[in-house]
Amino acid sequence: MAVPKRRHSKSRRDKKRTHKKLKVNSLIKCSHCSRFKPRHKVCPHCGYYKGKKIIEVKRKKKEQK
Repeated sequence: MAVPKRRHSKSRRDKKRTHKKLKVNSLIKCSHCSRFKPRHKVCPHCGYYKGKKIIEVKRKKKEQK
């Protein structure tokens, strides 16, 4: 089995890891309900997109104990 002859430097190691990071989702405020939603998507809370109602959103009923 092959064994590295020399140790990689810290900067070389870190350069390799630069692409292994989490992306931050860009969220914007909905113009209708002012809650955060993903860009270019219908608001999952109110169903509006660009000031127009696109889908009917059903509200979840709270369970009573």
